[in-house]
Amino acid sequence: MNRTALLIRLSPWLFTIGLFVVWEAAVHIFKIPVFFLPPPSAIAQAFVDYSGPLARNSWITLQTTLIGFALAVGFGMLLGLLVGWSRAIYAGLYPLMIGFNAIPKVALVPILVLWFGIGFVPAVLTAFLISFFPIVVNVATGLATIEPELEDVLKALGASKLDIMRKVGIPRTLPYFFGSLKVAITLAFVGSVISESVASNYGIGNLMLQAQAQFQVPLIFAGLVVLAIEGIVMYAAMAILEKRMTGWAQRSGFAQA
Repeated sequence: MNRTALLIRLSPWLFTIGLFVVWEAAVHIFKIPVFFLPPPSAIAQAFVDYSGPLARNSWITLQTTLIGFALAVGFGMLLGLLVGWSRAIYAGLYPLMIGFNAIPKVALVPILVLWFGIGFVPAVLTAFLISFFPIVVNVATGLATIEPELEDVLKALGASKLDIMRKVGIPRTLPYFFGSLKVAITLAFVGSVISESVASNYGIGNLMLQAQAQFQVPLIFAGLVVLAIEGIVMYAAMAILEKRMTGWAQRSGFAQA
C-alpha cells in the first residue's frame, strides 16, 4: 500500500478525531454550558450511563429502518421498471410521484397513526415512504436514457421490447440503482426517527424526545452519534455492494481509490 492510499484510508479517522478535539477544546475555552453544547467527553459519559437504553433503542431503530428500506427497494425497483418501460407511463406517473415526494413525510405520520396506531408500523411505513422515491427515479432514469439508436439496432436484429429490457435496460440501470441505495438508506433513518419522535414508545427518536423533556442534552447528542454511526455503517455496506455488483461501471479515479 503506497503512501497516498494509506492517507486516503486514514483520512476519515483523522478528520473525525480532529473534529472531536477541536469541539472539546472550544467548549472549554469559550466556557459553553453543557445544556447548550456538551463536550465529547460528556457525550461519552452519557454512553456509559445510558448504555442499556441506547443499545436497546438503537437496535429497534435499525430494525425499523432496514424493514422500511427493504420495502422501498422492492417497491421502488418494480415501480422504476414500470415507469421506465414506456414513455407514456413515464409522462403520466412522474408528475404524481414528484407531487407525493414534495409532501413532508412528518405530515403523513398522524394519518399513519390513525390507520395503524402508535408503534412499529408507522415507523416502518415512514421509512419506506421517504426512501423509495430516489430508487424509483434512478431506475426509471437508467431505462429512459437508453440510446434510441441502440434500440433501433436491436429491434432490427429481432429483439423484442422485453429482450431489450432484460439484456440492455436492466444491466444499464444497475449503476443507477445501486447508487440510489446509498441515498435511500440514509433517508430511511430519517423517516424512522421522525415517526419514533411523533408516534412511538421505542427507538432512538423516542429516547431523544424523552431526553429533551428532561434536559439531558448529552444523551440527545449520544442518540445523534448512534444514528450517525448506524448511517455510516449502512452507507458503507451499500457502497461495498455497489462496488461488487457494478465495478465494471466505475472508471473514475475516486472509484479506483
